[in-house]
Amino acid sequence: MSTSLLADIGGTHARFALLVGGRQQDIHTLDVGKYRSPEAAIAQFLKQHAPEGKLDRAVIAAAGPVSGNRCKLTNGTWVLDGSELERAFGFTAVRLVNDLEALGWAVLHLGPGDVRAIGGGHVHADAPIAVIAPGTGLGMACVVPGREPRVLASEGGHAALAIGDELEASVHAVLRRRHGHVSVERVLSGQGMQNLHSAVLELEGIALRGLSAPEISKAALAGDRHARAALDLFCSLLGAVAGDMALMFGARGGVYIGGGIVPVLVDYVAASDFRRRFESKGRLSPFLADIVTRVIMRPDPAFLGLAALAQLP
Repeated sequence: MSTSLLADIGGTHARFALLVGGRQQDIHTLDVGKYRSPEAAIAQFLKQHAPEGKLDRAVIAAAGPVSGNRCKLTNGTWVLDGSELERAFGFTAVRLVNDLEALGWAVLHLGPGDVRAIGGGHVHADAPIAVIAPGTGLGMACVVPGREPRVLASEGGHAALAIGDELEASVHAVLRRRHGHVSVERVLSGQGMQNLHSAVLELEGIALRGLSAPEISKAALAGDRHARAALDLFCSLLGAVAGDMALMFGARGGVYIGGGIVPVLVDYVAASDFRRRFESKGRLSPFLADIVTRVIMRPDPAFLGLAALAQLP
């Protein structure tokens, strides 16, 4: 019976599970900051959960661009190298993929109870699917279904942010002064929500509070005016960017939203300006109105994709 290591490694957490005879075991989470290298974290997981050490292969999703089976985390210091991991742990093969590629494969295996629709019309079978995931960073991918499906990873989170109104222009000016290039990830991520909140406060001449993204969300839900303004901006910009993705990929198969932020705020996002901004694309607005937007509610969905990849030839 074959046993594979599955791993989903981001800038904050590294999640591991074993795939034994095609059945995924429990997922275990380690804090990236507590380990000097991915090898140290993998060794710790294997020591606790696979002490016999008889693993065939590993499939690892990493939050960064993958080239030559190697990845440097975009929001972290770890470097993952498939060849080095094979030597270190005796794997017969290690496959590194971008984290959104794994999530894209997962989308092909989600059930009705794994998602929540927050607008749109019809799903067109075999049409491209767009995937966007705000979390520690912002990931994007395109899924091309069919007899031989493909998932196209990207680094679209680092594309330039477009401005939609005067408030966004003012916020953009604040962020441009701080960072130079204002990427989509600068506003659609955990740090992005903090950036939006601090920009709103600066525009009103209020001292920065240094709140985390969860604290901003909590304050917004409790009625704090500035936190709510930041969260409203987040939802509006997410809708605008998701709509841009749908146009770029012709995503009539739907737009799926993953990551750790939106699922816990799904009711707020559904009631926000998200969908209006998604559809507000001038002459192509009717095209967008027919595209469904879904939030991935399943915990750790990337492992569905990792398991599927582990069983490919």
